[in-house]
Amino acid sequence: MRGFQRSIVLVVILAAIVLVGFEVRDRVTHLSETDARIAGHLVTISSRVSGWVTKVSVQEGDAVTANQVLAVVDDRESRLRVLQLNAQVRTIGADRGRLDAERELIDEQTRTRLETQQSRLNAAKASVSALDAQSELATAELARARSLFSKKVISRQELEQTQAEARRLEGEQRMAVAELEESRAKLVEERAERARLKVLDKQLEKLGHEQAEIQSRLAQQKLDLGDRTIRSPVTGVVDKTFVEAGEFVTPGQRLAIVHDPADVWVEANIKETQIRKLALGLPVEVFVDAFPDDTFAGEIISIGNSTTGSFALLPNPNPSGNFTKITQRLPVRIAIAQREQKLRPGMMVEVRIDVRGR
Repeated sequence: MRGFQRSIVLVVILAAIVLVGFEVRDRVTHLSETDARIAGHLVTISSRVSGWVTKVSVQEGDAVTANQVLAVVDDRESRLRVLQLNAQVRTIGADRGRLDAERELIDEQTRTRLETQQSRLNAAKASVSALDAQSELATAELARARSLFSKKVISRQELEQTQAEARRLEGEQRMAVAELEESRAKLVEERAERARLKVLDKQLEKLGHEQAEIQSRLAQQKLDLGDRTIRSPVTGVVDKTFVEAGEFVTPGQRLAIVHDPADVWVEANIKETQIRKLALGLPVEVFVDAFPDDTFAGEIISIGNSTTGSFALLPNPNPSGNFTKITQRLPVRIAIAQREQKLRPGMMVEVRIDVRGR
């Protein structure tokens, strides 16, 4: 009997030794942590405009696709402003078209008349120059005729003919000079008329600036109109809605939270005394509290550079001088594959990291 009891005690001792050995071996080769949870990109959908919510198209738990309408804010006034600004843009466009046509007409007319007057001026100058030469010649002929008449070489009739010719050329010269001055005056008038083109150009430039300003306001108003249709930025599921149809929302107010179920990972907070054992790429076993019979495989993809305490909103001063040392933790991100959408952000998990590859 005593031998049997001794055998049992020996078996128990051996089993305890084996268990302790396995435990020691596991502690050396693996690192376990219970402070871990599933994380994901929870996208908060907010409103950029204010107004009454006229429609909420989704409910909590609904699957949505990227760009799908989630809610609509009253857009009647915004649409009317878009129509008004469009009308103003068309009005300015019509005014610019009218001024363009007027400028083209004035340009064509004044250019033709200016060229004509320039030609007339050149002709008048040539005529005056020719008559000047003829007048000088007639004056010389008249002086010679008077000399010959005084010497009784020519008759009075020939003298009178020479005088008449000189007076005729003098009259033509005066008329040519008058025509030259008239041509110059008309040329100045045509140039002044053509200066109206600069005035029209300035008016067109002003209308161009006004049109650009209104188009900028129109683009801004179209952006406001588009913002009144709230769409999902990602493909995923609706986690939470915060408004109902008929409520008034303001810019920045939360409307819903959406996340992509396929884009999840594990966020584990590892003690700073154990962080030296970790490295990128180490394999991880993940045990989800919600599914105790399943084991998920993961891999370390990121090791935090700051402790979780560094992100506290409120500082932790120590005015009394009493200090209690507390082991800090660093966030470690573990990649994990989604399985039948079982993994959801916020779920608690336990991780077992194989550190032998370190």
